[in-house]
Amino acid sequence: MKTVFTEFTVSTTKKVELVNITRRVEEAAEASGVRNGLCLVYVPHSTAALIANENEAGLIQDILNKVEGFFSPGAGYRHDLVDDNAHAHLASVFLGFSQVFPLRNSKIARGVWQSIFLLDLDGPRSRRVTVEVLGE
Repeated sequence: MKTVFTEFTVSTTKKVELVNITRRVEEAAEASGVRNGLCLVYVPHSTAALIANENEAGLIQDILNKVEGFFSPGAGYRHDLVDDNAHAHLASVFLGFSQVFPLRNSKIARGVWQSIFLLDLDGPRSRRVTVEVLGE
């Protein structure tokens, strides 16, 4: 079995922002030389998340609104006494920091409408994205 590890950086410009990283993940998977296996996408940050969903402007805004509504800043979280970003940590815990996709014929097997997004919950920042491809 072959394992190929790639990393790239995404810069965000807003406090809470969805960035479509589909193309970069697909490029990393194809460049790996692995034909069939798994593609793990991971963000090593405790105030960011990864999601897969439709890349439609209204839905993107709905997702951002819902995340900000569920995990409102300044809601009396204890961690805010330390760093004033408890909402971002909590959202990351519930949304998750990784996604795994099947890889078939060197292509990520995802739904027709599925795009891969980095969700920065405490930006603007520079975020690392790790792509690890395993297979044959």
